[in-house]
Amino acid sequence: MSTTPKRVSLLGSTGSIGTQALDVVRAQPGRFQVTALSAQSNAELLIAQAREFRPAAVVIGDEAKYQQVREALANQPETEVLAGAAALTEVAARPDADVVLTAMVGYAGLLPTVAAIRAGKDIALANKETLVVAGQLITGLVQEHGVQLLPVDSEHSAIFQCLVGEEQNPIEKIILTASGGPFRGRTREQLAQVTKAQALKHPNWDMGAKITIDSASLMNKGLEVIEAKWLFNLRDEQIDVVVHPQSIIHSLVQFEDGSLKAQLGLPDMKLPIQYALGYPQRLTNNFPRFSFLEYPQLTFEQPDTTAFRNLALAFEALKRGGNAACILNAANEIAVAAFLRDEIGFLEMSDVVESSLARVSYLATPSLDDYVLTDQETRRVARELIGTRV
Repeated sequence: MSTTPKRVSLLGSTGSIGTQALDVVRAQPGRFQVTALSAQSNAELLIAQAREFRPAAVVIGDEAKYQQVREALANQPETEVLAGAAALTEVAARPDADVVLTAMVGYAGLLPTVAAIRAGKDIALANKETLVVAGQLITGLVQEHGVQLLPVDSEHSAIFQCLVGEEQNPIEKIILTASGGPFRGRTREQLAQVTKAQALKHPNWDMGAKITIDSASLMNKGLEVIEAKWLFNLRDEQIDVVVHPQSIIHSLVQFEDGSLKAQLGLPDMKLPIQYALGYPQRLTNNFPRFSFLEYPQLTFEQPDTTAFRNLALAFEALKRGGNAACILNAANEIAVAAFLRDEIGFLEMSDVVESSLARVSYLATPSLDDYVLTDQETRRVARELIGTRV
């Protein structure tokens, strides 16, 4: 094993994935060195993290909080303080990192990830929206620059782990597992009465607000379907989803001989984070261990795409290709934010996404600039739809 620490640039360090990634770093002394940290608006936590890990750079996305962060770190001259989206993209491409962990939420992860890949950095990808929005472009850049794309999502990490050593064996299909969220089994009529407080209570996972709502609506699984296509070079029909309420089997791969491989473990994001950062090594840890005796029954069922329309909309966007998934993602981000502000109901989030897909200009072969413009147009359309209550 190399005695040189792996240098990690952590974009989105104050969110759920970011804070757990720093837990992994703390638990592996000497293995990792944090070279950059970023946050959108949580200046207080970013300052505390910077004081602990003493990175070469910190970026606060909210430029109004730049002065607060700069003054707090004034006695830490080794740490440069920057602000804004352009600074984040610039820091992502700096040469002082071996791997960039992209843990920001939503579309904001796209341009920094592109910059990091172009700079030859391996990517530990927790920001699924990057591949949802621009999967063909990103996978082309990864190939062009010879970098590794290491998935952090538990489902995609599971598939990645199942494929190690299987390079010569074609995939027949993959099966993504979904917990079903807090509303599994409910009808559309029941979902119409769902409150924000109920939607924010996931039965198995502790996540940020946006991804928790996405999990409750099954949009998160839809985004993962699109991400999986690009990560593993799959055809649309090679991707299945099955509801697995216990969240123990994180996903499965079926090979051409009919054999299935699955990766199992307790629902704890630190394990896929550590696997991505330490790859190809599996690092010793003291995480809780899974016991079959504590989970004597593992159950499975079909997802209800009539009640949970977001999953069906994601499959439709996947089949349509072009900028359709970019539209889906942008409309969903606006819809989730509106739901969290109590401006629209739970089912109306799907209405916003479906109407946006119908209204926003479709492009079959978009460039990076086209994706940026599509995102902007979709957000405008989605806000208009919410303003008229879709």
